[in-house]
Amino acid sequence: MFHSGETQIRDNGSALLNILLAASEVVPYAKTGGLADVAGALPKALSRLGHTVRVVMPRYKVEKIESTAERMQGNLRVPFNFGERRTAVYVDRSGEVPAYFIDAPEYFSRAKLYGESDDPERFAFFSRSVLEFAKALKENIDIIHLNDWMTGLVPAYLKTAYIGDPAFDGTRTLFTIHNIAFPGFFRPDELARFGLPEWLNRAEGGVEFYGLASSLKAGLVFSDAISTVSPRYAAEIQTPEFGERFDGLLRARRDHLFGILNGVDYDEWNPETDKHILETFSERDLTGKAECKRDLLRAFGLPEETSRPLIGCISRLSNQKGFDLILAIADQMLERGVNFVLLGSGEEAYERAFQNLRDAKRSQVGVYLGFSNELAHKIEAGADMFLMPSRFEPCGLNQMYSLKYGTVPIVRAAGGLDDTIENFERTTGQGNGFKFYEYDSGRLLEKIDEALSIYSEPNTWRKLLLNGMRADYSWEASARHYVDLYKKLGAVGASATV
Repeated sequence: MFHSGETQIRDNGSALLNILLAASEVVPYAKTGGLADVAGALPKALSRLGHTVRVVMPRYKVEKIESTAERMQGNLRVPFNFGERRTAVYVDRSGEVPAYFIDAPEYFSRAKLYGESDDPERFAFFSRSVLEFAKALKENIDIIHLNDWMTGLVPAYLKTAYIGDPAFDGTRTLFTIHNIAFPGFFRPDELARFGLPEWLNRAEGGVEFYGLASSLKAGLVFSDAISTVSPRYAAEIQTPEFGERFDGLLRARRDHLFGILNGVDYDEWNPETDKHILETFSERDLTGKAECKRDLLRAFGLPEETSRPLIGCISRLSNQKGFDLILAIADQMLERGVNFVLLGSGEEAYERAFQNLRDAKRSQVGVYLGFSNELAHKIEAGADMFLMPSRFEPCGLNQMYSLKYGTVPIVRAAGGLDDTIENFERTTGQGNGFKFYEYDSGRLLEKIDEALSIYSEPNTWRKLLLNGMRADYSWEASARHYVDLYKKLGAVGASATV
């Protein structure tokens, strides 16, 4: 079923690593948010540095998985729910990095990825399966890289059910927080059914959290190190304002907490090669961007008045993303003569509010409730400005996509938005966007007005666009930071090939 290989050594003498990345969603197979983008792009960047990388995720009932993944010989035997379950594994080797899928139809053949009453059980089973998969490889895995609460129990299993297991001699765990607002709560009495000792139900050194148990806390307590997706967010989550009551634990582990900025997959997000947009363009020739703007207006049924500023937004509709601020100043923003297009879905109250705004301002506002990858690319390419006024934002990717496409970000200085966006200064010509600090609709409107003022000066606006397009947020730099961290944890390098 699985094949081992010999250790590889770099020319400079440093051993390559054998890395297993576990995530609940991975592009291009399944996606609800930025986690999937990271889990799809980081492994490729690590592989390009020469390391052996595998990705493992649940086998959801989605066309991309069913059409590309083939069943492997044999089964995993996964101890769970006071018994043992035999589970098939599927693999897709068509990409740069092999992707493996844990098959459990009763858990993962659902209409949606999350939001089910048995989510804790579903992802506890996935977490246990990850370790059985790693054992079945019969190799020395240097790093198991885990992502968000859905994999938070993996290090807890390693420190309890698998303690002393020679299969994991030398294996280190890194737990990455993509959004600390999702704690993965479950009832403490489920620990035994999940195959975990009941002593974990304690606050100090366990997973108990204000009367419940938390898979996220398991990852924070038992992993060898913790990372999050921007340096600013790593600092923010150690405060009561952003720490979601985990701030004390994170401060206690601050010497093991690292912020590494996400990168951009320029294979997917690049205006020079993008297959989803009407015309490609580059910093050397921006002609195609004007045609992309015209195409975007058509896509939303808006008048093709390309001289009007066009503001775009792609997001989950929630309080986190600052939509209360946008709605508070929407009428004033539209009175400035701008067009506004939105792609997203989420809280019903926001969906209804933006539908009402569109109905009242059909010549200026376009709304698409749901998700369309093609439309997302069209917005990045065709909009003049991009709104991200988030209350908090661990990293954010769309502001970095926007920079590459010459679409100027207007953001709140939170998390990765603060790390990536520098206020533009007309006098010096420095900066790549506009950001405000206080979470206030008036401050947002001020930055929109500032952007519109620069937009009215074509030469200055072009300078601003080019500043953004020339920035490099590729995954290679981020991947090197991860490798440095892996090795700091004691990973020594025992790479193998499959």
